Amino acid sequence: MPDILVLYYSQHGSTAAVAQAIARGIESVPNAQARIRTVPKVAPTTQIATPAIPDAGAPYVEIHDLTECIGLALGSPTRFGNMASAMKHFLDGTAAIWMQGGLAGKPAAVFTSTTTMHGGQESTLLSMMLPLLHHGMVIVGIPFTEATLTSTTSGGTPYGASHVSGIDNKTQLTEDERKLAFALGQRLATTALKLATESH
Repeated sequence: MPDILVLYYSQHGSTAAVAQAIARGIESVPNAQARIRTVPKVAPTTQIATPAIPDAGAPYVEIHDLTECIGLALGSPTRFGNMASAMKHFLDGTAAIWMQGGLAGKPAAVFTSTTTMHGGQESTLLSMMLPLLHHGMVIVGIPFTEATLTSTTSGGTPYGASHVSGIDNKTQLTEDERKLAFALGQRLATTALKLATESH
């Protein structure tokens, strides 16, 4: 069964919750399977190494996870309107795949979580698209044919799934946020399976 990589960084669990909703959407599509991975925190002193296996949650991503999967959902919390340094650090290390065109033609979607409603969700989603476009990936968003996109009063954008976690990072995903993340996962999986079939 083809895998679609759901790769995220989450410090307090909010972005991880969006990742889970996207994974459920992926796995609601027949013959699609989500492979959930995370990236380690970036230490302020480069000599400090993160243990090879996280204490809890998803395993750390390895380069082969990218090349083996037929699609990618990439998620990060917002850091001043941009992706978190841990995700940027990982993406900066994918030049070898870029040189081989290993991701070219594969579909990708992006997702995020912010503490406030206007905390930079859309700019963060756009910042994550940039390296994916350089890799030649096909960006999949959430179309306005998803009725929830026009009625949501919390997260959810045409650029990708999003969540407003609150200042204490304890706000659960709203029903609208969950629906839109699920829909994005479905759309990514459907697109990935079509493109994978056409390329063979």
